[in-house]
Amino acid sequence: MPKEMDTSKEMNLLRELMSVLKEKESGMSRDVGKEMSASKEMSMNGRGGHLYLQTNEVKNCIIHYHRSANGALTEVERVATGGAGSGRISPIYHIARPNHFEGAGSVRLTPDRRFLFATNGGDNSVSSFSVDKEGGLTLLDVKRTGNTQGGGAKSVAYAPSSRTLYVVHTFGPDHLRLLSVDDEGNLTPRPEHYSVSTMDWPNRVPTMAVLSPDGKFLVLGTTFDELPSRKNPDGSLILWIPRGTNGDLHSIASNAPDPDGIIVFPVGANGALGEPSFYDGGGASPFYIAFLNNRPDTFVIGEAVSDGLAIGRIDADGKVKVGPVVPIDTSAGVPSELCWLAVSPDDRTVFATNFGYSNLSSFRIDGNVLTIAKDPACPRVPGDGTFRAINGTVSSGPSDNWLTPDGEYLYQIYGNASKLVGYATKPDGSLEEVTSVTIPYNSPEGLAGF
Repeated sequence: MPKEMDTSKEMNLLRELMSVLKEKESGMSRDVGKEMSASKEMSMNGRGGHLYLQTNEVKNCIIHYHRSANGALTEVERVATGGAGSGRISPIYHIARPNHFEGAGSVRLTPDRRFLFATNGGDNSVSSFSVDKEGGLTLLDVKRTGNTQGGGAKSVAYAPSSRTLYVVHTFGPDHLRLLSVDDEGNLTPRPEHYSVSTMDWPNRVPTMAVLSPDGKFLVLGTTFDELPSRKNPDGSLILWIPRGTNGDLHSIASNAPDPDGIIVFPVGANGALGEPSFYDGGGASPFYIAFLNNRPDTFVIGEAVSDGLAIGRIDADGKVKVGPVVPIDTSAGVPSELCWLAVSPDDRTVFATNFGYSNLSSFRIDGNVLTIAKDPACPRVPGDGTFRAINGTVSSGPSDNWLTPDGEYLYQIYGNASKLVGYATKPDGSLEEVTSVTIPYNSPEGLAGF
């Protein structure tokens, strides 16, 4: 009997011990589950980031959005630039319309993400902001560029090696002005000024500037050889003007046919530029230039009036050669005004914005060959019906776009629709809308993010 009692006690003790161990194990499992869940949440949050847009209103400001892992945008803050945007009135056309010409690269982040720069198209100034770890902005400085024409500062490029900003202006003769950036983000205007005009065309209109990946050359696109001034009875723009002694019609679209639409400046050690060289841009109005991510000598060009894309190459001496234009479907009317581009991280896909068609098209890159992937890549986004493109189509005037570094989401401005739309990119080159936020009417331009 005593032995049986001892055995019973031992069994009870063993059961209690196992129960305690099981409870601890369950608790540990719950803790591990919480840690895994938190880790997953942190990982998902890590795939998000920040996006910046300038309103380009007369009282200009930068809208800072938080970008979640699923592509959704949430406005965080609006920070005044201290400068004047061009507002709803186009500096070129002098009417209320989407301000697309002022947008290609008007908001830039430095590679180290310490600073953000934005042009102010209404008073020819540039604003400098610090960027904190949470993506928040603080205005550091705002300075006039030195161009004395009535507004028109737009695209900006930054050379980290010399801490030089290159600011493109719609109106010349000094289309390019330079500013120096110190270690605190303060700006100092420089005396240098450069033009993209020629003897035959003294009033050309550049679109944007981009540095070659090695920093040795500054490459500019153009859209007009002469400022547009003639219109049809319905208000649409006339691209052909009488020229020469016999009055033959000549297109004012740059590079049509004069082969000088791409301008290349050599960049000196202190940021100063050498004499420009002019090259055939491949098609009419070589508007937007985007270098590939993994092939530093190769770029794609959005041909606004030739309605398509072309591949170009720049050699070690800065000489440019551009291949044939691959056009989109232009049955909706010409020109399509295909301008802004976003290149995927793997250099296989290019998304191109069609200002006149209110949508985007996508292209495939295979070596040096371009082909259409999806045309269109997304449905049209309608505007309010008040704006017509050059081809006469009612358009919402899409302008700048921005592709996330992982290539998963693309964001597109539709000024006349007062929308910033976010799309998920698909393997076949199509775009699926995942988010949309309201932005100011007609004026917004410029996107940058990380």
